Amino acid sequence: MAKGYRGHYQRVKMALAPLRRGLPIDTPRERPPSPREVARWITTAPSRRSLHATEALRRLFEHCPELKRAHDLVRQFAAMLDARDATPLPDWLEQLTTAGLPALASVAKALREDQPAVVQGITARSTPASTKATSPT
Repeated sequence: MAKGYRGHYQRVKMALAPLRRGLPIDTPRERPPSPREVARWITTAPSRRSLHATEALRRLFEHCPELKRAHDLVRQFAAMLDARDATPLPDWLEQLTTAGLPALASVAKALREDQPAVVQGITARSTPASTKATSPT
């Protein structure tokens, strides 16, 4: 059975170089989340988010107020869907337009163009897939 470090010599050399010069060792940094991870955290209901995701989002919001605004708007839309209530939709669309985020303003414009369908989508009750009853004969 082999003993010892099985990695490459160069890694050890690089890790020890700061110590030889009397410098402190760098503390490992957490890798930044991917855009996909952040989008998942934002679209996940706060009650279903992990503690790590909640804390990471809080830190991101401190550095990026635009992301906080986008998060708040997404949560408002999710609340409309959960309640199946499209009453706040016009005000929400206005918030999208005035949020100072061009991508959201274009989403608001597209939703306004087909607002009746959006209202129907928000208020519609989900129905199970249609199943045909088959006769045993």
